[in-house]
Amino acid sequence: MKLYVDPGHGGKDPGAQGNGLNEKELTLDIALKLRSILTNSYEDIEIKMSRMTDVSKSLQERTNEANSWGADYFLAIHINAAGGSAQGYEDYIYSGLSNTSTTAKYQEIIHSEVMKVNQLKDRGRKKANFHVLRESAMPAFLSENGFIDNSHDAALMKQDSWLQAVAQGHANGVAAAFNLKRKANNPPEPTNPVAGTLYKVIAGSFQSRENANERVAFLGAKGINAFVNPTIISGKTWYRVQAGAYSNRENAEKQVAVLKQVGIADAFLIAETSIAAADSILGPTRLSAEQMNSFVKTVNPDALELGSYYQDFGKFYGIRGDIAFAQALHETNYFRFTGVVRSEQNNFAGIGAINVDHPGASFADSKDGVLAHLQHLFAYASTEPLPPKYPLVDPRFQLVKRGSAPKWTDLNGKWAVPGTTYGQSIVDLYKRMVDVTF
Repeated sequence: MKLYVDPGHGGKDPGAQGNGLNEKELTLDIALKLRSILTNSYEDIEIKMSRMTDVSKSLQERTNEANSWGADYFLAIHINAAGGSAQGYEDYIYSGLSNTSTTAKYQEIIHSEVMKVNQLKDRGRKKANFHVLRESAMPAFLSENGFIDNSHDAALMKQDSWLQAVAQGHANGVAAAFNLKRKANNPPEPTNPVAGTLYKVIAGSFQSRENANERVAFLGAKGINAFVNPTIISGKTWYRVQAGAYSNRENAEKQVAVLKQVGIADAFLIAETSIAAADSILGPTRLSAEQMNSFVKTVNPDALELGSYYQDFGKFYGIRGDIAFAQALHETNYFRFTGVVRSEQNNFAGIGAINVDHPGASFADSKDGVLAHLQHLFAYASTEPLPPKYPLVDPRFQLVKRGSAPKWTDLNGKWAVPGTTYGQSIVDLYKRMVDVTF
């Protein structure tokens, strides 16, 4: 099967813009992830992309290239915009086609698979007279993956795990529509690929994009598909060369072994806990105390070492202590206390803080401060009685509507007001912790 993948816009044309995002960058990211998933996971598929970098290309050039190449399917990836109020996912086929056409059947399959994973409102399957749909000689499909100028959708777009999920949804749809055969030793991804841990195979990390591009070219000559994934670590941009992503660690390790066989001695894995897996407040703490402490010190070398408290109290209350630690970093600016709460208050969660005249609760020591934080989360996430081992030190425990926030995103508008992306910010910070410490 020959698939032509068209990341919308590029070069001088940024596409839709909003919330600090550019459509051209998001569509390319999703398309590169899609290409990697399909080529690594399925047999007998050949992929050509309209662009693999930030270059300008006309609509006519894109359809002419797909037509002359003899593509079996044209898949265009876009991001929407509509003034800020609209949100959700929709996709299109050419308006001149019937609902019983082959193209419409493909659309139905892909639409269903993408909607399983993208956490967006379903705006339905649609038709339009778009150039790429009209002028392509093969069945063509165009997806609009959320609204960049809508705060809800844009918050998702800022998460790499969401971009990966959208790519996986498209891949699942293409595989189902064209009955692609999965490669040996490459088991299916989970039904919801944003749940659990994703193991990214990194074939080198560089401070120079040129060096990263050279590594991609080298791997391509060896028959290994890879792409450059820029990542910011401690304020610096690193250009990681990604050569696969797997939900199964064993499969990821096999890919690392393949890379080392062709001479990539610096290949390694990154275990990325995705947003869906990380979104529950209740659950096991996955990062160690040492990993938490080492992460905060990449930003603030003088930071308090509170990882063991978050690990121990998290385990006792059944709360994700590592994500609670990320919340503390968010609240205190990495334990630098640059807001209204002062360091001597030992209030790492901003409990009761309103303004400089009302800076919130104070605790006897850092241990009690962390204990209060975890108790406050327990009040929001659970309706069970507070376990009796430790004294109640959270002064606002009884003011919380019990069980009203089982997920971090449910804290939006509760822990922080208006705080419409408060929970997302915490999970995003936790993801950075995972990237740096694994």
